[in-house]
Amino acid sequence: MSTTSLKLPDDVKERAAAAAKRRGVTPHAFMVEAIRSAAAAAERRAEFVSEAVSAREAMMKTGAGYRAADVHAYLRARTRGESAPKPKAKTWRS
Repeated sequence: MSTTSLKLPDDVKERAAAAAKRRGVTPHAFMVEAIRSAAAAAERRAEFVSEAVSAREAMMKTGAGYRAADVHAYLRARTRGESAPKPKAKTWRS
């Protein structure tokens, strides 16, 4: 494990120490977990954006996409625990 020095503003250090105490961990452990969580979130967001760019490129290439109303109805049904047919892609080019 490598060592990294991190300069924190006093207010951030105090908040981290207080949060660590409430969680029953050391400030160091709290900060390591906070950095780990932030890195994981950044990775998930980058993957999400990459998938969105790929999906847009495919849509532009094929000219097929999904009506927002169909997707919303599908998601509403699924969140209610109901089974619902997946929306069908439709051509949007004339």
